[in-house]
Amino acid sequence: MIRDGYFADGNRELFKPITDQLLQSDYYRVMADYTAYAKTQQDVDMNYKDHQNWIQKSIYNCANMGKFSSDRTIRAYADDIWKVKNTPIRLKKEN
Repeated sequence: MIRDGYFADGNRELFKPITDQLLQSDYYRVMADYTAYAKTQQDVDMNYKDHQNWIQKSIYNCANMGKFSSDRTIRAYADDIWKVKNTPIRLKKEN
């Protein structure tokens, strides 16, 4: 669609440098997993059409996303990469 001018009012030349780069050299390997991405998107579409299945998968996804919290990630970086210790914060009690 990009190559065919869909996003540029039919102008096939506007994004030609980008599409040429992706299709000819793809230094950053942007297109390397496109086929797998497209297949996965088809699977997502199929799952979305099955309402009960989609709800169940959504609930499981939410229940298991704690592993990906920013707090856990920062703690892992602090421990494994930066090798720094946690410093507790002590708050004053209000009278």
